[in-house]
Amino acid sequence: MSYVLAVVTQFNNGFDEIVIKARGRAISRAVDTAEVVKNKFMPGVEVTDIKIGTEVIVGEGGDKANVSSLEIIMKTKA
Repeated sequence: MSYVLAVVTQFNNGFDEIVIKARGRAISRAVDTAEVVKNKFMPGVEVTDIKIGTEVIVGEGGDKANVSSLEIIMKTKA
């Protein structure tokens, strides 16, 4: 709920567009946040774009790992 509160606060502070970004296991939390904001707290907000990707992360030992990334762009309805 703290992420939902942060998004709602940003919209209430006058921002017209919010981007929720997440990587790896946090992707499901980002999706849940966007859905709760859209369906429960701010029905006047819509998801306008979703971007997905993969980032290569280099670990301490030099080994590389692919990590999924997600951006959810939300805007107030015109």
